[in-house]
Amino acid sequence: MSRTKTTSNETFVKKSKTISQLVTHAVKAQQTYATYSQEQVDQIVAAMALAGSKAALLLAHEAVAETGRGIVEDKDTKNRFATENVYHTIKNEKTVGVISKDAVAGKVEIAAPLGVLAGIVPTTNPTSTTMFKALMALKTRNAIIFAFHPQAQKCSVHAAQIVYEAARQAGAPADIIQWIEEPSIEHTTELIQNPQIDTILATGGPGMVKAALQSGNPSLGVGAGNGAVFVDHTANLKRAVEDLLLSKRFDNGMICATENSAVVEAPIYDAWLQRMQDQGAYLVPKADYQKVADFVFNDRHGVNGAVAGMSARWIAQHAGIDLPADKDVLLFELQADNIGEKLSSEKLSPLLSVYQAQDRNDGIRIIQKLLAYQGAGHNSVIQIGSQDDPFVTKFGNALNATRIMVNQPDSLGGIGDIYTDALRPSLTLGTGSWGKNSLSHNLSTRDLLNIKTIAKRRTRPQWIRLPHKIYYEKNSISYLQDLTNISRALIVADPGMVKFGFVDKVTGQLACQDHEIKVSIYGTVQPDPTLGQTIAIAQQMAQFQPDTIIAVGGGSALDAAKISRFIYEYSFDRPGFLDQYENVSQLFSKLQQKFIDIRKRIVKFDPQTHTQLIAIPTTSGTGSEVTPFAVITDDYTHIKYPLADYELTPQIAIIDPAFVMTVPQRTVAWSGLDALSHALESYVSVMASEYTRPWALQAIKLIFENLEDSYNYNPQKPTLRGEQARENMHNAATLAGMSFAQAFLGINHSLAHKTGGEFGLPHGLAISIAMQHVIRFNGVSGKVKRTPFPRYDVYRAQSDYADIARFIGLNGSSDAELVDKLCQKIDRLMHAVNVEPKLSANGVTKKQFQDALDKLVDLVYQDQCTPANPRQPSLQEIRQLLIDQF
Repeated sequence: MSRTKTTSNETFVKKSKTISQLVTHAVKAQQTYATYSQEQVDQIVAAMALAGSKAALLLAHEAVAETGRGIVEDKDTKNRFATENVYHTIKNEKTVGVISKDAVAGKVEIAAPLGVLAGIVPTTNPTSTTMFKALMALKTRNAIIFAFHPQAQKCSVHAAQIVYEAARQAGAPADIIQWIEEPSIEHTTELIQNPQIDTILATGGPGMVKAALQSGNPSLGVGAGNGAVFVDHTANLKRAVEDLLLSKRFDNGMICATENSAVVEAPIYDAWLQRMQDQGAYLVPKADYQKVADFVFNDRHGVNGAVAGMSARWIAQHAGIDLPADKDVLLFELQADNIGEKLSSEKLSPLLSVYQAQDRNDGIRIIQKLLAYQGAGHNSVIQIGSQDDPFVTKFGNALNATRIMVNQPDSLGGIGDIYTDALRPSLTLGTGSWGKNSLSHNLSTRDLLNIKTIAKRRTRPQWIRLPHKIYYEKNSISYLQDLTNISRALIVADPGMVKFGFVDKVTGQLACQDHEIKVSIYGTVQPDPTLGQTIAIAQQMAQFQPDTIIAVGGGSALDAAKISRFIYEYSFDRPGFLDQYENVSQLFSKLQQKFIDIRKRIVKFDPQTHTQLIAIPTTSGTGSEVTPFAVITDDYTHIKYPLADYELTPQIAIIDPAFVMTVPQRTVAWSGLDALSHALESYVSVMASEYTRPWALQAIKLIFENLEDSYNYNPQKPTLRGEQARENMHNAATLAGMSFAQAFLGINHSLAHKTGGEFGLPHGLAISIAMQHVIRFNGVSGKVKRTPFPRYDVYRAQSDYADIARFIGLNGSSDAELVDKLCQKIDRLMHAVNVEPKLSANGVTKKQFQDALDKLVDLVYQDQCTPANPRQPSLQEIRQLLIDQF
């Protein structure tokens, strides 16, 4: 059975096919595809990656619903990894014709496709593995026929359909991706033994991998995983524990690279074991060991089918043992002399066997024994103080493991790219000859072209990117008199800026230039600008053809200018692009896609080289004048989409406090609290650094010291203190913007973007309503699922908030107490500026809230600000945060 595109409308038509017919059709499709150019191939693969990334969360829900295994949020991460991370690595690789030349060695490499691939997909990673293998196959001009696991057939087929449809629409031949419609061992065996199958990509249980290896066709498979982590006496204990628990909890331990045993050096054993328990692990009583072993493992010491990917609580209940409510990883203290017992086997679940090593050499001996028993050639991990310690090399040299992971969680480290650049991103991990496997590295396009590579871990560089120039102090608007490279200026502003003469101040300064500056004004930007309005501004730009865009106003005007400028320049070599709303809408449906790493996003913003953007804020909140962010509202759904790309950063920012002296009280309050959130979230972000934190701290201090006075300032009765407060708040907003432009934001903004759009709340008000709930959510210790980010070694949000509290003069006996006092101080500040932080107190009815709740949960999770939050929220936790706000 296959689904084949037969019309330009991409409809799928069912037609029963035998295995032989599937292969015959694949051969024909591959022969056609083999004639495609590199440009055609890359266009197809890009379309597949984008389609898969868009459907990541949907497919995650479907996989958990169908299989009953794993965790939705983690499967979403794996789906995005299989598209975003993989695509970023392979997108520029040459896989057609001559792919490399080395004139010194006299070496030329020529890429040729293998032909027709058979792709076996397991129930543990059904949708992510499907998309990963499809991308690999089509990048190398191969056809692929999938054999899905019967327990995951529906979600796997859907994943295949999504990437196949995208490939066809991008020009791929029919039947380049197919699958067996009625899954069975007999059909899979017939497929992998067909003589026209050129290579088998085998990911699954030991039986299926063995069958592939014995099929008579070449097979690229994996071996059993039973990796162990060695915790050296010099290790960063906090990181070692958190890395391990993050790994064991990720998708309930189903990734084959996940640690199954911990071998801990004696000097730190007791401290390590206690910290594991403090962080949510449970040391199972020895009397219960046999119950768990008999339930989890079969007589061959393999995991019973029903157990893989199930939670610790489910396992405990079915094994008949008690598990405390706050525990989710099961620990078993075992003796190395008994390696070979059931509990020393691969577990595919949140279970961990623990061994004490007397010293480093004993640790190597124990792990050698574990790998020899089960999992040879797979992974091993070492947690050690310095990764340059010579023992790292000794450790790696002594073990029959093809991946030696240093100071990282193995489940996410072993698949590559997230925690290391030493390994290629992959969901098929070779185990070398030790695991009876032809690969000793992570499978990627090079393997399908028979090329092997080696890489080394590095720390990713961070960045500071701001406008080329930032002018501040009163009357800094006068810089416009000396602005260069300007002859035609388009001013983007809201009606208030025109009505109250602020636009006239700008034109007055431009008139002081030594040559005439032609000026056009768009003066009707509305709050929360829509995509339709930015198109109208871009159309005015196209008529006027400015070389300079000057944005004057609050965040709405600045964001509108950023987006309209981008649309305008994007249209230069695309005639008619601005004429149809749908053209721009389709572009923005791609640009607003959630990404994990801004440098690895699938769709890039084009550089803007024809105009310069000058941002002049007239409110003290958004920081948009110095950031790469803009928020745009969908005209029809009213959903707010935060867009992020450094191409949106203005070239010049003018922070002139004279422009904020007449801002209304309500705007002062909301924008000031928005700025406070920028500083707080960027300070605790996983991307925060020694460069960004000083800006955030100073902004927080200025806001607490000045917001109330700024709010109470009456421009009809001016005072020196009030003017100073307004000026300090203006500077604070920009400092906060400078911080979050580099460190990004968190779920305070994810929540506010969606509740604000859904219920029509001003952004600063929506931010205020969520703020304290988010701080209390993040400001915890102990068992926390932290957001994976290489630079973020140990969960520290609670101590970060405590540092903020101390900086502004609060006292407390513990970090937890300081977090509480910080929230109390924020609450007092909000009430001092007449903000009531509840949805129900701001016009949202209970019915409105309940009707929108389910939709809001996924929207918040998908928001671009979520990935930088220090604590990774589950969908259920997001739901509770929303409920708490009401």
